[in-house]
Amino acid sequence: MDPIRNPYAPGAGQRPPELAGRDDELAAFDVLLERISARRPERSLMLTGLRGVGKTVLLNQLRSAAIARGFGTGKWEARPDQDIRRPLAGALHLAVREIAPRHRAPDRVEHLLAVLKAFGSRQPPGTAMRDRWVPSIDGPAAVGRADSGDLEIDLVELLTDAAELASDVGSGIALFVDEVHDLGPDDVSALCAACHELSQLGAPLIVVGAGLPHVPAVLSAAKSYSERLFRFSRIDRLDRTSADLALRAPADREGVDFESAALDALYAAADGYPYFVQAYGKVTWDVAGASPITAADVAVARPIAEAELAVGFFGSRYERATPAEREYLRAMADDAEDTGAGLSSAQVAKTLSRKPASLSPARDALIKKGLIYSAQRGQIAFTVPHFGRYLRRQT
Repeated sequence: MDPIRNPYAPGAGQRPPELAGRDDELAAFDVLLERISARRPERSLMLTGLRGVGKTVLLNQLRSAAIARGFGTGKWEARPDQDIRRPLAGALHLAVREIAPRHRAPDRVEHLLAVLKAFGSRQPPGTAMRDRWVPSIDGPAAVGRADSGDLEIDLVELLTDAAELASDVGSGIALFVDEVHDLGPDDVSALCAACHELSQLGAPLIVVGAGLPHVPAVLSAAKSYSERLFRFSRIDRLDRTSADLALRAPADREGVDFESAALDALYAAADGYPYFVQAYGKVTWDVAGASPITAADVAVARPIAEAELAVGFFGSRYERATPAEREYLRAMADDAEDTGAGLSSAQVAKTLSRKPASLSPARDALIKKGLIYSAQRGQIAFTVPHFGRYLRRQT
């Protein structure tokens, strides 16, 4: 069939043509926005899940919903080597610019911008000049507000002032952060403290984050009360009905249909993971000769799609590992059932006939590289679905 009309879109954070299976999350967020607008108490939100389940796509969709509701919004992606001040200040600057035109007191807006400039300019010692945030804000930075150098104090003061500005115009602010697990311990602690203060005040400002399944453990390690500050929403694979909808709805709009056996084969291949649904759907469309798409088309497309995934989705991650780390990954693959469940790090050591302590450097490095995660002590799992299957095939 015509590849130009191919509706499927496998990509990092790229919105699929049909956002299937996320209606409950979208509806719950609409309620959250309405409650905040009505000055009802609400918790911030954290989306958690493996790679390829559509967390970033959903995060962007939630941001669109907040914008439609009149909220000021900003977004940034956390990086393990970056202090939170610069990206958060940039995101909040965007949010303030969205609500500022509705404010009747320009001096209030100017004051917040001055506080924002003070916060963003107060970089930690040793920060390279290229990493410093230089805001396009006229006027001097505020003195004595959000500029103490203590991130926790400064962030509480900044977000409190921002929430008050949003309250003045009967609106709210929503800050979106992707890859939450990459935030440093001090940044996580400060963010939790700020959310705690905002929730006590009933302030109309929320943080919406997305990250790997161990995000709750990351937050809990920083502040013991974090589980009460956030509502955690686990984003998982699609059920059969939603996966079929993700394939059929875009095809229907192009006048193309699937045979039932083709949908059976595609679900077996993709296992319900949204990224895989798009990847297998795209290749199947390209190899199919005509509508309806058949199981035979899927049989031809499957090895092609798997070869592409082996290079772009799995291989690119595997190449980042050192020889010692690859040995650890292969041992995990030998022990894992590839269901997304964790396994014991002690079992990996047994498979390699090594002492667990001697494998700690490889394990910790793999966690930092985002290839595995540990949601609880002594347990590890792949961050990428079907990674164990890929490694067993390579071996």
